[in-house]
Amino acid sequence: QVQLVESGGGLVQPGGSLRLSCVVSGFTWDYLVIGWFRQAPGKEREGVLCISSSDVSTYYADSVKDRFTISRDNAKNTVYLQMNSLKPEDTAVYYCAAHLSLVDSGLGYVPKPYEYDHWGQGTQVTVSS
Repeated sequence: QVQLVESGGGLVQPGGSLRLSCVVSGFTWDYLVIGWFRQAPGKEREGVLCISSSDVSTYYADSVKDRFTISRDNAKNTVYLQMNSLKPEDTAVYYCAAHLSLVDSGLGYVPKPYEYDHWGQGTQVTVSS
């Protein structure tokens, strides 16, 4: 069973930065697309961005372009979300999730949020002055 554990959330002032980590374990043969998602109070969960096993990434949300980046370190089984220039509207619980495949997609196909197979429990990010 694939497991994902997020960490790195916290309280930050507007304009500040945070780096979230997602440690992935429990797989041997799968190629994983790892996505970051967020859910703000009273709003639906939305995709932020995702990355393939070959380090190709794409954005789900235009609102974070030029501010957020995703990367992965396969030697550490860890995916990172670097968040810069944070805004109050970025306040949410942030989740990482894994989409399992038998091949590396290279993001020739971008999975939809409901196609992700495993989810972490989330980490709270609060942006406030």
